Amino acid sequence: MKRFFSLLAFLLLTTLAAPAFARTTSPSFTDTIVVKLPNQAVMTLFVKNKEQLRQLRNYKLDSLMILLDTYITQAETAGKNSKNGQVTMEFYPAKDQPGKAMPEQIRVTVRNSRSAGSSNDHVEVRLGPSFGVVVDEDGSSDNVKVHVGRMDTSNRDSVRKAKSEARFNRVHHSNFTMDLGLNTLVNRGATAPNTYDYALRPLGSRYISFQWRHSWRLGAVGSPLYLVSGPEIAFNNYMFDNNARLFANDSMSYINRESTLNLQKSKLATTTLNLPLMAQLYFRDKKGHESFRLSAGGFVGYRLSSHTKLKYDRDGSTKKDKDRGSYNLEDFQYGLQGIIGVRGLDLFVKYNLNDLFKENRGPQAQTLSFGITFL
Repeated sequence: MKRFFSLLAFLLLTTLAAPAFARTTSPSFTDTIVVKLPNQAVMTLFVKNKEQLRQLRNYKLDSLMILLDTYITQAETAGKNSKNGQVTMEFYPAKDQPGKAMPEQIRVTVRNSRSAGSSNDHVEVRLGPSFGVVVDEDGSSDNVKVHVGRMDTSNRDSVRKAKSEARFNRVHHSNFTMDLGLNTLVNRGATAPNTYDYALRPLGSRYISFQWRHSWRLGAVGSPLYLVSGPEIAFNNYMFDNNARLFANDSMSYINRESTLNLQKSKLATTTLNLPLMAQLYFRDKKGHESFRLSAGGFVGYRLSSHTKLKYDRDGSTKKDKDRGSYNLEDFQYGLQGIIGVRGLDLFVKYNLNDLFKENRGPQAQTLSFGITFL
């Protein structure tokens, strides 16, 4: 390993001086500089431009050699204890020694291979994303290659692609999602007594839900068909307009104008626990990226709580009244829902098949919610 440090120090010094001992054309780099040393060691320097050479001047060679000595020793020790004789360790000297001219990242890979009568060690050092040193020792000669410029990422990309493929081919997926949208009331029919033609504030009537979504693939590996379900807690807000509010007693609920107060805010809010069940088609493009999703199915739910909230001015101060109650609302709900997604954007729509209020005990209307799903 001492030969490695002497070769590396000589090579870095040679790089700073930018000599041209021998030049050949490389398909990926502008020049290839080959340095032959007296001990038959061969060093190859691949260069794209002079700016890449100047970048090495940012590092102090003596401090860099001490760091590499420490890091490689740690990697060699760990490699001896590994089952396959190979270990990769990452170090962050710039973070550990702030204010000093140190590489942001140093990655050391050691591969030890021992067989009867032979020795073959391999050490690879990468300084940040731009510099790399590879040393092969077979007992008779050393071969050192220094790449100045962006290192080849094909292997890293292939690993990332393999992980993505394995994740996609899993039978079961789960993730946490949030729906954010708006509510409206549709299919209004016969109204309860004392109820006038009310309206909702579009932006004030919000819908928010949180879901722990589970997906199970149906069919063989690579099938785009999934079954999607998972518990969901949803918050529906109905903000009344034109100074209207909800009035209720034990047997009847109705919506009418407030005659004595000037309302700044008047709303009905419900919290429900839902369980959706949908079939999903999940497609990818030629590069393996998520491209299109289409889900359709239904849901059932149960109302956990509900309350009304009024905000108004009285005697020069702002008052807020919040009252909890059932308000003759349906406890159980069921409906249809669908999701359409393109890459990272999902849009949802939910339609309640049953009325918001119990039959003949409140205004006849059904809830329609729509908006964006955040994955």
